[in-house]
Amino acid sequence: MDTTYVHGYAAPEARRLGDQADTLAALLHDGTAFPAGSRVLEVGCGVGAQTVHLAARSPDAHLTAIDVSAASLRQAAARVPGVDFRQADLFALDGEYDHLFVCFVLEHLPEPEKALAHLKTLLRPGGTLTVIEGDHGSAFFHPRSEPAQAAIDCLVRLQADAGGDALIGRRLYPLLAGAGFDDVVVEPRTVYVDASRPGLVTGFTRDTFTAMVEGVGETAVARGLATTESWARGVADLRRTETGTFHYTFFKATARTS
Repeated sequence: MDTTYVHGYAAPEARRLGDQADTLAALLHDGTAFPAGSRVLEVGCGVGAQTVHLAARSPDAHLTAIDVSAASLRQAAARVPGVDFRQADLFALDGEYDHLFVCFVLEHLPEPEKALAHLKTLLRPGGTLTVIEGDHGSAFFHPRSEPAQAAIDCLVRLQADAGGDALIGRRLYPLLAGAGFDDVVVEPRTVYVDASRPGLVTGFTRDTFTAMVEGVGETAVARGLATTESWARGVADLRRTETGTFHYTFFKATARTS
């Protein structure tokens, strides 16, 4: 799986992933729990931010989690004891599992179709797949700001240049159906934030979304996608939405093998 993680592996990104997972745990993990004794594989676990919630909701399942980054896996193992963490490439995986969980991974892959086709070979007959992805095209906010929108568009462009797709959430149904999965169901999981929801103002608008955009600023300026001044204005306007409103949609898909 030769791909570039557009957000990087520095400590602030690890913190952002943890903030995101904890803030959105109820939204994203609602309805996801695996039976005792079942074999569950989390693909692309990173620093274990989502693994924490998988393990908490399915304490008696046998959870294996893989990632390509050894440094991320060390953090994950320290964060979530009792999980079988392994360094592995998605396309080199073998074995048979009852359930697969894939969160914020397909968006970074040049060929998500091939990834899904390979993952399908790892599921036992009747096994299930859960996929969660965002879609940066679903972000809208008040006060409206063209510089803020331009900063988001820079992130979308950088992810595309790295071989990914920051708009992949809207594609989940055709991707899964095209890979031959059965019983594909896709649900929007929407985050709406205003001042009456201070936990989301801090945990999502500021520490998840704005932090994610802000984190690619140096790269955006270095590649000529923005000037230092326009980038600073865009990020400042995103921060201004903390006293306004913010909306974003994640997409959660479930599917089954025959």
